Amino acid sequence: MNRDLQISLFDLVISLSNAMDLISPEMVNHHKRVAYASLKIAQQMNLSAEEINDVVLASTVHDVGALSYNQRINARQYEFSNASEHAELGFLLLSNFSQMRGLAEQVRFHHLPWSNGNGKVYDGQNVPIGAHIIHLADRIEILINREDEILGQVDRIVKVINNGKDKVYHPDIVEAFLQLKDKEYFWLDLTSPMIGDILAKSTDISLIQLEIDDLLEFTKLFSQIIDFRSSMTATHSSGVAYTGEALASYIGFSERECKMMRIAGYLHDLGKLAIPDEILEKPDKLDEQEINIMRSHTYHTHRILEVIPGLEQITEWASFHHEKLNGSGYPFKYTATDITLGSRIMAVADVFTAIAEERPYRCGLEREVVLNILHKMVDDNALDKLVVSILEDNYEEINRIRIDAQAEAYRSYKNFGNRLVNDKMNAD
Repeated sequence: MNRDLQISLFDLVISLSNAMDLISPEMVNHHKRVAYASLKIAQQMNLSAEEINDVVLASTVHDVGALSYNQRINARQYEFSNASEHAELGFLLLSNFSQMRGLAEQVRFHHLPWSNGNGKVYDGQNVPIGAHIIHLADRIEILINREDEILGQVDRIVKVINNGKDKVYHPDIVEAFLQLKDKEYFWLDLTSPMIGDILAKSTDISLIQLEIDDLLEFTKLFSQIIDFRSSMTATHSSGVAYTGEALASYIGFSERECKMMRIAGYLHDLGKLAIPDEILEKPDKLDEQEINIMRSHTYHTHRILEVIPGLEQITEWASFHHEKLNGSGYPFKYTATDITLGSRIMAVADVFTAIAEERPYRCGLEREVVLNILHKMVDDNALDKLVVSILEDNYEEINRIRIDAQAEAYRSYKNFGNRLVNDKMNAD
């Protein structure tokens, strides 16, 4: 076990970007493209290294508040309504994470027009230059037709951006862009399938490392982005995270390993960002096609996280929670010999939370029913007998931990919605 766990903030942000872009082929690499354009414009404007790093990080997650499929696709239109809504949602989410709090304002105002200088201030608050850089970079990326060769599109894109100078876009930022427009590499990099590698080599953000307590805080943000998409599952990841941590503690995992288990719980449904809203929100039984789509989420969780150096153990625990000891699980069809104790704990934590928690369309199941279901899965060689017995022996305490964690998560969810409503009312 790595006792000096350190994970690159940039790698985590890129993984979140990749997860958000899974929602549609139209979104693939959108955040990384915007980050690259923002980087080059910021460099052209001779911003400081710290300012450049900030604008790159903010642009990599600029649409983090677009929680639904429709919100994300709507944001792909050059001109669209309610642009400030997802920006405000993103601001509220990022404000809860200390490492990103300073960048939240850039996300909040990344659709604010320059309006001949009026966009310098909003409601008495200075708007950071990074927000206006992201605004322009985002619209440049939106204007690119992914079906056509890029260099033949430059004149059209430049014309549209120039027409928005002063009225929509900060004139100094437009000028910086115009100094880049004739450099073929800028456009070829921007549309390259290797944009992630290009971006990583163009910045020193990867030097920023998160230790385990920072990682706990950041992955809690991930869980909110995952869960807040739907009232059906608004607190699920928190329940799984704390249940998994409690089980790990009872089984004898170290304090650091227990924290890693909570992180895995926060991340276990990351791949659900690729699942359409109508499937996540469906209270009725899923049909065969919908089940197949839903089953892909653990695959996406694994592929998104496996590329992050240092996160290997957590990735395994997070990704294999639907594998079964008898080999009938998914997506890898692993058997008992392949599934570690940590992954077995996460599997039990997920099933337990799913059947014991309250959902908008049903009450949580009672202790006897929950245990009957878990014992049946043990008899079928789906779940680990030891882990289930630990849960049964400590049911009241573990269930209380789950309930408390989900109650706190629900308060955050409600507060999140209330703050958004209040901000909209104040804006009106």
